[in-house]
Amino acid sequence: MNARARIEVVTGDITTLEVDAIVNAANRTLLGGGGVDGAIHRAAGPRLLEECRTLGGCDTGDAKATGGYDLPARWVIHTVGPVWRGGSQGEAELLASCYRRSLEVADELGARSVAFPAISTGAYGFPRTEAAAIAVETLAGHPARVERRILVAFDRETADLYHRHLERLGRR
Repeated sequence: MNARARIEVVTGDITTLEVDAIVNAANRTLLGGGGVDGAIHRAAGPRLLEECRTLGGCDTGDAKATGGYDLPARWVIHTVGPVWRGGSQGEAELLASCYRRSLEVADELGARSVAFPAISTGAYGFPRTEAAAIAVETLAGHPARVERRILVAFDRETADLYHRHLERLGRR
């Protein structure tokens, strides 16, 4: 990992953060949806959807970037997390790939600060405890040049899970 990189945990609304990039927990079409995806599309304005239409969707575990438009963030990195199917369908590997690919795309953009939502833990049903461990371990172990890696929790319970996993890795 980049020796200067740090992992932070914040509780709040990812669409309000002043960072280089925010990660969108998108669906495969990249055309908006519910949860954080819908919130990001609403906050970014209609030009985000226009650009997303040009991308041809995105595979599960991959990531693609667009402009941030009306968001305080310069870019949105869209990643498609796995739907939880009991854990035997490669869900953990796909979720880790979302975090890795998002960091790789952030590096390509030159982003130094990236905020991540709790990918796949909403409508896609990924268990939050396992998802938090995957997020923390992947962000802590990836050599990307991104200096600030921010885990954005929508609620206190998710923030506590992130903090617990960071403590376990000696990162808090």
